[in-house]
Amino acid sequence: MADSKDIRSGVEGAASQAGEKVQQAASAAMGKAQEMAQTASQRVDEATAALGERVRSAGSSLRDRGPHEGMLGSATGAVADSLEHTGRYIQEEGVVGMAEDVAELIRRNPIPSMMVGIGIGFMLAKLFRS
Repeated sequence: MADSKDIRSGVEGAASQAGEKVQQAASAAMGKAQEMAQTASQRVDEATAALGERVRSAGSSLRDRGPHEGMLGSATGAVADSLEHTGRYIQEEGVVGMAEDVAELIRRNPIPSMMVGIGIGFMLAKLFRS
């Protein structure tokens, strides 16, 4: 009887140690995955901010170098304003904010959104079919 209790106790101890090691390994893997996700998220945010700055810069350059008078000057100013506004939007909202805005737009306009999706799908099918 003493031998079976010792064996049982040894097996339970080994199982407990194995469970703890598995838990530690899972915890370490989860920590590493979170660290990698955070790094990727930071890189995406940095790239998005850089893109926004480039778009804003393009708007400013267009405004400075383009015509300032007449109909062409008005068109140049409007395009420059649009580029600057878009650049600020990209910088301020980031990928998450833009995705939320797109989701809200689709929720408010489901039929037109579906038509746009079908059109994009049709164009991609034609592109890859050739």
